[in-house]
Amino acid sequence: MKGHSKEVAVFLRIRPTANFAQDLIEILPDGKMININQGKNSKKLLESRKSHVNSWSFQLERILHNVSQEEVYTQVCKRVVLGALDGYNGTVMCFGQTGAGKTYTMTGSTQSYKQRGIIPRALQQVFQEVDKRTEHIFSVHLSYLEIYNDTLVDLLSSLQGPPHLCPQGMMVVEEPGRGVFIKGLSLHPVHSEEEALTLLFEGEMNRSIGSHALNKKSSRSHCIFTVHIESHSRALSDAKYITSKLNLVDLAGSERLKNTASEGQMVKEAMYINKSLSFLEQAILALADRHRDHIPFRQTKLTHALKDSLGGNCNTVFVANIFGEASQIEETLSTLRFASRMKRVQTSPAVNEHMDPSVKIMKLQKEVQMLKDELSIYNTLAKRPNVAYEPLSEAQRAEIQNQVQGYLDGSLKEISIISIRQVQAVFAQFKLAVQKQEQKVKDQLCQTYNLVKKDQNANAAAVKVEFASELNTRSSFDDVEGDSVAFSQKLSHSTCSTKAKSKRSRDGQKSPNKAEAFEEFKLGQGSKINLILKENKAILLERHSLLQQLTEEVNAVKREIDCTTATLHKHKMRGPDEDQYLVTDCNSELQQVEASLLMRFGELRTKYQQRYEALCDIKAEVNYCQHLVDQCRVHLLSEFETWYKQHFQLPKEPNITRNLNGTQGFTLSCKSLQQELEIKA
Repeated sequence: MKGHSKEVAVFLRIRPTANFAQDLIEILPDGKMININQGKNSKKLLESRKSHVNSWSFQLERILHNVSQEEVYTQVCKRVVLGALDGYNGTVMCFGQTGAGKTYTMTGSTQSYKQRGIIPRALQQVFQEVDKRTEHIFSVHLSYLEIYNDTLVDLLSSLQGPPHLCPQGMMVVEEPGRGVFIKGLSLHPVHSEEEALTLLFEGEMNRSIGSHALNKKSSRSHCIFTVHIESHSRALSDAKYITSKLNLVDLAGSERLKNTASEGQMVKEAMYINKSLSFLEQAILALADRHRDHIPFRQTKLTHALKDSLGGNCNTVFVANIFGEASQIEETLSTLRFASRMKRVQTSPAVNEHMDPSVKIMKLQKEVQMLKDELSIYNTLAKRPNVAYEPLSEAQRAEIQNQVQGYLDGSLKEISIISIRQVQAVFAQFKLAVQKQEQKVKDQLCQTYNLVKKDQNANAAAVKVEFASELNTRSSFDDVEGDSVAFSQKLSHSTCSTKAKSKRSRDGQKSPNKAEAFEEFKLGQGSKINLILKENKAILLERHSLLQQLTEEVNAVKREIDCTTATLHKHKMRGPDEDQYLVTDCNSELQQVEASLLMRFGELRTKYQQRYEALCDIKAEVNYCQHLVDQCRVHLLSEFETWYKQHFQLPKEPNITRNLNGTQGFTLSCKSLQQELEIKA
């Protein structure tokens, strides 16, 4: 299916600050235009005598200033996700200076459920829509790619082993009909939002991060989280199916070494980041130029991997992140210029429609068999040479209808049939006659006794849902102090095995017991992450309490529905016997009781649906909060191990195995704990 060209939607998000430069940054009332007024005393203007321009204006899709994470997702990503479920490729890309809030916009914060970013919200919307679209069968797969120093890394490879670089096994390739994809990148099937979030958190802990003057937890790589969706119609006769890819891209921030004060390895990383972003800008400039025939996508792995997202078959949304302070005004201008160039890029989104070979073969085989049957009948009835194999005409259908009606009335003893198509037409007429008679009887009974129609009773019976297996997945939650005690016991046991080998600290005293050191760490350097863990635990316990309350309410309504249904059934059994259904005079009192019960049944059903929807929402929130608690636990352990090693110089200890949420095991080496498990904002 051909698509129409459209511009890339470009949004601007300003990082909240108490020192917003109102004299330099002006947001117009329409919320779509921003003016940058660089002061006359700026260093750049003093050095450039030839230039007299000190004000710039930029037109954007929307300026997101002092808005919530939910509003950002609604404005930026919601329609892209809906398009992906309809078969359109989608890309949401965050760009900007390091520390400007790209990762927060894309992934969110671990401190609050409401602060979750675009990726977890998109996963929630995908599975909510999958549950609604019952006429299709969906399959969802996830992949998480990191481009570190222009090298491809599979962030989910730790599910089969430790994360590793795959310069030879992974490469960017293109195939006709499939577009650009990463060969060797693992795809993981998911069937629920909870499974998808588990993979997201797994990949987040494997990302490469670093610390510099502008950002304590700066992403040192570009990351592409991709949701692969495939949709098949439940109709067996439909051989068409659709596929789509939803790319959620968190680009590494542009850096100036004089501002970040980076050293050593981080200088090398900054060089690769700035180089890849420079080539990305060159590709965008070429795309914006209608006279350019060649686009330099293959200069870096980043531009090659994003080829379809940049000017290809994709709904692309670009989010530029900037600072609001006056000290970063030059980088802000640079980001806005990049965004204005991106706005001129044209994409051509189209539905990715395919033909299912197996379904098409089945259709052809069925048609061949039908033709064989018709020829067989023709050979049997050799005395009737004029057999038509074409579809029946209107006159022939009318003749068959008359014959069937005559057969039912008794005026015709047999129906003349000479082909398979006529057999199908006769059975269709019989079926239609039965349906009309059935509907006639239903209407007569409803008019006489005011009974509920059969299909409504069926819908009422279908309301019953079992909750036992779903609501017992988490029967209890450990409190914060329980976690601390259990962790302290584990550390104490670990210390006993290495106590004899421990060295003396600088002051000549023996290293303290790890359990005691852990309590000291929680009151000192680890107090911040420990406080976050306690807050997340409190929120989790509160949500779980609400979940139990809603569960009890739903079960109570369910029991009342069952009781009402049984009472209604008893009243129907007491009514007139079968021979009296055609009598028009019925017991009015019985009718009033049944009407009252039916009204009550409808109220209970509405109440049940409302409580059940609220129950599903709070359960999703509980699952997300559980992931946040797990992350905080791992982060606290990682920070403590690093702190303990620095202060007491212990020899290398055996690995410590932790289990997160009973579903994912992690073996964390003390040597690389901080590098592998540090939590990013």
